[in-house]
Amino acid sequence: MLENKDESRSPLSDIGEFKLINHLTKQVKLHHKSTIKGVGDDCAVISYKEKQTLVTTDLLIEGVHFDLSYMPLKHLGYKAVMVNLSDVYAMNGIAKQITVSIAVSNRFPVEALEELYAGIHLACKMYQVDLVGGDTTSSTKGMLISVTAIGDVEQKDVVYRNGAKPNDLLVVTGDLGAAYLGFQILEREKQVFEVNPNAQPELENYTYLVERQLKPEARKDVVKILKELEVKPTSMIDISDGLSSEILHLCQQSKVGCQLYENKIPLDQQVISTCEELNLDSTTIALNGGEDYELLFTINQEDYDKIKGNPNFTVIGFITPEKEGAHLITRANQKIEIIAQGWNAMEK
Repeated sequence: MLENKDESRSPLSDIGEFKLINHLTKQVKLHHKSTIKGVGDDCAVISYKEKQTLVTTDLLIEGVHFDLSYMPLKHLGYKAVMVNLSDVYAMNGIAKQITVSIAVSNRFPVEALEELYAGIHLACKMYQVDLVGGDTTSSTKGMLISVTAIGDVEQKDVVYRNGAKPNDLLVVTGDLGAAYLGFQILEREKQVFEVNPNAQPELENYTYLVERQLKPEARKDVVKILKELEVKPTSMIDISDGLSSEILHLCQQSKVGCQLYENKIPLDQQVISTCEELNLDSTTIALNGGEDYELLFTINQEDYDKIKGNPNFTVIGFITPEKEGAHLITRANQKIEIIAQGWNAMEK
């Protein structure tokens, strides 16, 4: 631990940018031969030889993407990495390296950034990813985190959003809606706390929902499972902005329509019971909630037998010609046009 006059709080001004970077990255361990040079030079050096390189970046801003009144910094660091890894897996690739850049105000001591980086290091360890660089700077207010993920994929294996064809099956991993409900529960408890600071949060009945919001897991396992099953999706996208938005992205990019069946959308029991408690429609939550970081993909009907019965996958509909549009088939067998109502990064 750094020496300072106040053992509980070390001002960033006492350490400086370069010492801070060294302090926060001294635990870095490299996992990949493709990482020739990591942290410590002007650039990271990465070699991929014959493979396609995948690069993705996300920006998380305090007050827009996260609320530190209930988001622990360690969880925030972990989640910031997951958000980016999920995009790499959505291309059917494997993430290998990340860079992390942060801007923080002087209200954050060194110890706070240690917590943030503890989550980043844990994510790197769990997902076998190398932290190879980044930047730190000051902010006039709050915290900003930018993570860039770099991965690779064989040229023959890469999957885009634009490959879906009519009669392909629409498939989703895991279950949907829990992360949004977790956010709603945390916001509710925040409001209770603001009225009564002595109140203890009541989260026992919502553990799965809260975990899905605070500590999501990117679906690296799905890339491996699909390869073992010898199934290559015709198109794929990760579910960060809500199922309805992501389905429309696939349809627009592939120039197709689709039929999504309400009774096929996978929901955890905690999602169903919490929606009943809060008087919310579970289908609306699953369609528009966002932040599930599951994968949505299409497959040729000939591959159905390969995924049939696999607990990771649920067939939720099929692809139609573009002129037929994108529709939800309700439990009452009504046909409703799908409209994107998920997260919009330009609105607050």
